Amino acid sequence: MGKGLSLWFACSSILLLTAASIAISYSIWLALALGLACILNIGWGFIVKARRRRRQDGTTQA
Repeated sequence: MGKGLSLWFACSSILLLTAASIAISYSIWLALALGLACILNIGWGFIVKARRRRRQDGTTQA
């Protein structure tokens, strides 16, 4: 994965976790939703990284 895309996933995860920590004082449900969104964002980053690595190695499976 390129540096720009890695930076995007890192910064967006930090922003989501920051928003979740702020939301704790307002609504636990909002905080949980933002925490879940952050986990999904991190997972999506790993998926993108694996797909790009697989495509680069030439071992793509349909």
